[in-house]
Amino acid sequence: MRQVKHRNSASKILILGTVFLFTFFNPVFAQDEAAVDNVAATEASSGGDVAKGEELFKSLCAACHKRYKKMTGPALFGVADKYEREWIYSWVKNSAAMVASGDPQAVAIYEEYNKTAMNAFPQLSNTDIDNIMAYVMVPKVEPPTPAPGNESSTASGSGSGVSMNVILAILALVFLMLLVVLFLVNKTLRSFAAANNVELPESEARTPIWKAFIQNQFLVLVTAIFLLLSSGYFVYGYFMQVGVDQGYAPIQPIHYSHKIHAGDNQIECKYCHSSARVSKTSGIPSLNVCMNCHKSISEVADATATPDHSKEFYDGEIQKLYDAVGWDASAQAYTGKTKPVKWVRIHNLPDFAYFNHSQHVSVAGVECQTCHGPVEEMEIMYQHAPLTMGWCINCHRETNVKVADNKYYEKIHKELSKKYGVEQLTAAQMGGLECGKCHY
Repeated sequence: MRQVKHRNSASKILILGTVFLFTFFNPVFAQDEAAVDNVAATEASSGGDVAKGEELFKSLCAACHKRYKKMTGPALFGVADKYEREWIYSWVKNSAAMVASGDPQAVAIYEEYNKTAMNAFPQLSNTDIDNIMAYVMVPKVEPPTPAPGNESSTASGSGSGVSMNVILAILALVFLMLLVVLFLVNKTLRSFAAANNVELPESEARTPIWKAFIQNQFLVLVTAIFLLLSSGYFVYGYFMQVGVDQGYAPIQPIHYSHKIHAGDNQIECKYCHSSARVSKTSGIPSLNVCMNCHKSISEVADATATPDHSKEFYDGEIQKLYDAVGWDASAQAYTGKTKPVKWVRIHNLPDFAYFNHSQHVSVAGVECQTCHGPVEEMEIMYQHAPLTMGWCINCHRETNVKVADNKYYEKIHKELSKKYGVEQLTAAQMGGLECGKCHY
């Protein structure tokens, strides 16, 4: 009987230990359980469907509202406790009519938000609004605060394993010890031989290698020629790299991910670099262009996090943008206190080289990726092409000009077709190799 009791006690201890581990050492699990409980409790109290409410909120409300933070409109968490449900139905379906009728609460909201009426949604049923209310009333689950002292254990745990420097130090110490042992063995053997009157063989006198090299004139001549040719090759290669910054990827004052904007969100390059269509330069987008979107986007989605950067990192970079333009996200207003952003230029042609973006982008129809590489995959923007004279000339020789439905080239293509009978037209055939095209 005692043995059975002992086993039962051991089982209880094992179960309690497992619960303890999952409760205190798995905060993500605990957080997910809390979120599920919150959703279930909200659905039970409101009678709405949180999942359907989330879908409606993101399609209709997210442009002006957040659940837990003020944006263009107020934060919606707690709104169901602040106003009666029938009043909310009327307000969502036609807020302007309620303001016109003189409803005190409607007029107060209208005055608070600069006399801007909320968009009307008469297509929403009461059930739809209940679902939205169920979604916005789910309490926010705060991330768990680590217990004091856990930081050091986490840091040490993440770096498990022996450091490579430690291994190299141990190997160097072993090698040094071997050298000392060999030296002592050699000294001991010599002492033993001297004590027993044993004569050690003397090493034959050899000509030093440097003297033998100097005496061989043919070898000296071949070596001199080899050194001169190799030195000339490396010197030429070094000077040919002067001014070539391929792969240059400077750190910008505000981190901007082309991968997120041009890749994941598929924002067209010319939306931000609009002057590339009509100007010589592509231009650096003004911060007002950034605020077209980020006036409403103050936090990124959890899925935005990458192995290199966390969600908090990207949120911090958005805050840098707000600080630069003087935007108060909580008050949804500009403070008037701005700071210049000192962007670091990446692509920089010499002053004696002429390049026109509009000629290539608008007239020739060249894709941005042709010169700038796969920008939609770049977390950090870098110079993809060498931008050398030879690289540009090869492009002019190999790339066929887009002449179909291009009035710019209609006349010259007809004339060249009559004279040379060409079906395809390259920039080189149009004089793209003439020095004055790029240098004048």
